[in-house]
Amino acid sequence: MAARVKSPVSSALGVALRGYALGASKVLKVGFLAPLTGPLKAWSAPGLDGCRIWIDNINAAGGLNVGNRKYQVELVPFDTMYEPERAFQGIKQLILEDGVKFVLVNGGNDLTAEVRKFIKQHRMLVAGLLPSDLSPDLPTLVAPSEVHPIYNVTGVDWLKRNKPHLKTVAMCAQNDPFGLPSIATYRAAFEAAGIELVTERVFEPDTRDFAPIVAELMARSPDILCWDTAYEPFVHALTIEAFKRGFKGQLLSCTCDNYPELIRRTSRAFMEGFVFQFPDFDDPRLNDARVNFEDPNGFYDEFCRRFPRTWSAVSWEYASTLELWRSAVQRARTFEPLSVLALMKVGGVGPHAFGEAAWWGKDLFGIDNALVGDWPVVTIVDGRARIQEFGSIPDWWEKHRPILIRHMRALDLMWDQREHLAAWS
Repeated sequence: MAARVKSPVSSALGVALRGYALGASKVLKVGFLAPLTGPLKAWSAPGLDGCRIWIDNINAAGGLNVGNRKYQVELVPFDTMYEPERAFQGIKQLILEDGVKFVLVNGGNDLTAEVRKFIKQHRMLVAGLLPSDLSPDLPTLVAPSEVHPIYNVTGVDWLKRNKPHLKTVAMCAQNDPFGLPSIATYRAAFEAAGIELVTERVFEPDTRDFAPIVAELMARSPDILCWDTAYEPFVHALTIEAFKRGFKGQLLSCTCDNYPELIRRTSRAFMEGFVFQFPDFDDPRLNDARVNFEDPNGFYDEFCRRFPRTWSAVSWEYASTLELWRSAVQRARTFEPLSVLALMKVGGVGPHAFGEAAWWGKDLFGIDNALVGDWPVVTIVDGRARIQEFGSIPDWWEKHRPILIRHMRALDLMWDQREHLAAWS
């Protein structure tokens, strides 16, 4: 039988169609569900801006390759105002109306039982900042960038080794899903370090007068004042009050966003040595080969140029999560959430921003959906935030696991005690 010969027209058409399949650009939407106004704005809005930088760079390079297609990435934000009803409205809108294939969330009060049920029903891949939100009932929720509050142990451990004269601490935190797990973690870290917790104060999130709180914390002359994981306005109010009252000891906090303003309101000498957990990304130590965040110094420069004086603890975190997601999407050759999740977790390890990390958490959260490895310990040195070391969370956990679990259980914070967290919803 004679071979079939393609006509010049059909051959040209085939080439054109193949070129269309390879080069055509469609839109791939990513949702951003978080409080963009109110007291948690500093832990959400800068993260949204960091995502904008990441997406602009991806799209400027031609978009995201998925199989034989190119997609422009579109970010769809929804401001929850940290109100449960708006969070549920937002997740429904993002999934049903906007058609997103991935959702970035802050977490906490936004992940109500109703929101979690909806995410599970639609098998949506969601990434949050709070591993304390993780549990086996929602296997598509991951915490790939921030491991709050477990990383706080590294700051305390650093103080134990570098300032062994510090023996006592007073601590406060707001009564919410950010403050309480952090209290349990700091309690465990202080116990492991042999630092006595002499005063602890939990306050309501609507507190405005911090003078009585700081007075109570300083009453027993502690060596350390710890602000736990307080919101930026709380950290500022507490620090300024401690300055006014003449505190001369060590300051410790999970975050210290907009610390230049605190230096202005207090003094450079007062803020010297303040320990927290989030570096500026112009830090020279972020050029270490272990770091998996592409051009951190360049990202920081662009962020500060486009969004001046708004850099915060989360400015880079959502962008880091998007990069992990992008890599999984390209390897999976699809953006379908379950396939991407499988590729994201393949091998049990992943490229965390601060080095290779393990998918971990079953003992603490009931599921290995947190990417955990090293985390930086940061101090203010000559008016600048500077990394002192990268502390190993797994190493601390290996030594002190029973202590942390005991303190988590004491506050009903373990994954199997989730029914006690209904008040957060």
